[in-house]
Amino acid sequence: MKKRYSYLIRPLQLIIDIFLINAIVYFIYDKEYLNFYFLSYISFFWLITSYFLGFYKVYRYTRTLRLYTLLAKQFLIFILGYFAYFGIFREGDIVNNQFLILSSIFLSITFFKFLWFFLLKKYRSFGKNFRTTIVVGFDDSSKNIIKLFKSKSNLGYKYLGFFSNKIYKNKDYLGNIESVFEFVSLNNVDEIYCSLTQLTANQIKEINKFAIEKNIFLKLIPNSNELYSKNQSVEFYDDTLMVLNVNKLPFEFAENFYVKRIFDIFFSLFVCIFLLSWLIPILWVLVKLESKGPLIFKQEREGINGSEFVCYKFRSMKINDLSNKVHATKNDTRVTKLGAFLRKTSMDELPQFFNVLLGDMSVVGPRPHLESLSLEYQKDVDDYLKRHIVKPGITGLAQISGYRGEIKTKADIKNRVRLDIFYIENWSFLLDLKIIIRTVLNVFQGEEKAY
Repeated sequence: MKKRYSYLIRPLQLIIDIFLINAIVYFIYDKEYLNFYFLSYISFFWLITSYFLGFYKVYRYTRTLRLYTLLAKQFLIFILGYFAYFGIFREGDIVNNQFLILSSIFLSITFFKFLWFFLLKKYRSFGKNFRTTIVVGFDDSSKNIIKLFKSKSNLGYKYLGFFSNKIYKNKDYLGNIESVFEFVSLNNVDEIYCSLTQLTANQIKEINKFAIEKNIFLKLIPNSNELYSKNQSVEFYDDTLMVLNVNKLPFEFAENFYVKRIFDIFFSLFVCIFLLSWLIPILWVLVKLESKGPLIFKQEREGINGSEFVCYKFRSMKINDLSNKVHATKNDTRVTKLGAFLRKTSMDELPQFFNVLLGDMSVVGPRPHLESLSLEYQKDVDDYLKRHIVKPGITGLAQISGYRGEIKTKADIKNRVRLDIFYIENWSFLLDLKIIIRTVLNVFQGEEKAY
């Protein structure tokens, strides 16, 4: 498999843009008012706005008109944020050269935006930075895609051939649809394009599952009357040719991973410093007075991709042989009086913020299960293993929706997994904040299953 460095393009563009912004402000800005805080503010504001507006989400098939739209939205919000600084932090100050600063930033960013765009196109026209593609199904729409791959070298696609159940005397014909899987396994394929008129729903589903396993992009070539599902988005190639992109899950985007991880670290540090630092000594004394044993209970749980890690909790039970096999039940005699309070308030979970800092868990995510129980749940729920594609969390969507604690029926675990998968497929930073707020509110309101 060839090495790819395309993932470095966007971070490099971002670094260059922030450098340009800071350099322009530094050399033009009135030195009487210039300070580190202002430079940090505009850099951070540019980073945040570019993330939420998708300023750097420019692809090989992106149209030139799209660049103008991105630039207009980005600079409109950036200018508002730029002047908001003076209204919030420097009210009353009159700073010269603002028009010169903002126009210089706009012109320089615009120049480099288009320079990157056209240099990459030129680079791809020489056969570099290409994506290998195959087409499954052969009709008028797929013929148009193939024609585009062959005629537009600057898009950077290397077309390998097509598959169809109808036999063609064509040098590009690679075999019937069933032979796709063997071909892809033996060859380096980056993207698969499937004609929706030539394949059944089951064939699309099977190819989609295979593409996910092989980390291959799947694109769908639709009818003009096709109805599109939520996890698909329309893309235009060469302005007029339409395909459907099977969208990635939110956590497959590197920027989402880093946003979530950075938040996890800062939030966990806040809890550890301002809460656990004084709570641990107090609980150590109280737990020791009520029962023998350590303050911290350690238990192996399943984490991301099914790997095991040691999960930390404040001990809420008397020492017993069933703690690693059986979850607590209502009126469980193993639970101590202090332990009942810790469980009712969810304070027993607080040491898991150390797990978050270690990278084994996230603040929000599917709850980690014991391996023995996980194997049992897999028999009842077909999509159970999808929970393992993200880090487990201290709290989650299922927990704030009432599915926490003891699993009494198959419906309990099915509903929990359903909500976990919904969270994975629809993650956003705002959703995490909502779940955290709901968790805190539930602690004060009390929960029926918190035992």
